[in-house]
This record gives sequence, structure tokens and C-alpha cells, in this order.
Amino acid sequence: MEKTTKADLILALSEEQNLSTGTARGIIETILATMSDALGRGQNIELRGFGTFKIKQYSSYTGRNPKNGKLVTVKPKKLPVFTVGKELKKAVDENRVQFE
Repeated sequence: MEKTTKADLILALSEEQNLSTGTARGIIETILATMSDALGRGQNIELRGFGTFKIKQYSSYTGRNPKNGKLVTVKPKKLPVFTVGKELKKAVDENRVQFE
């Protein structure tokens, strides 16, 4: 399965909007930095039709070290989660590859 990288996004923005790659890189990096900062402050990011980024907080729990099987305490943590929007879900579904 192929993937799209940040470089691909920069190139697409550059070509679509007739911008230099340096300007497009600055725009993409500003967007990503702004999103990271907002999530770091615990704010949600809602991009209508695309999806929502939220921070989910996980409590501390006891787990096992997979190497030796010993019990370990896993510290509480916060992780970003993404919930897909209705329009994106529909677009992906309509363009999906049919497997037979």
C-alpha cells in the first residue's frame, strides 16, 4: 500500500496553488505546528467534513513486560485520537477498491 508523505502534500500545494515549494513547505509546517500546539494545550481540532482530533487521557495501569513477563506499572498518558468526518468517510468509501 502506498502512502502520502509531508513532501507529497508540499508538492501538491505548490502545484495546485502555483506557489514555490519553500512557501508551500512553510504553510504545511505552520498548519502542523499549530495543530500540534493546540493538541498539546488539550484543545480539540475540528475540521468540518474531514474529522476531529482530540486528546484522550489514559489512566495508569499494570501491564507486563513482553520480554520477561514481569509486571510493570504503566504511567498515565495522553494520546491524540482522530475521528473521521462524515464527508471524508463517504469519499473514502466511494473510492475504495473492490476486492473479489
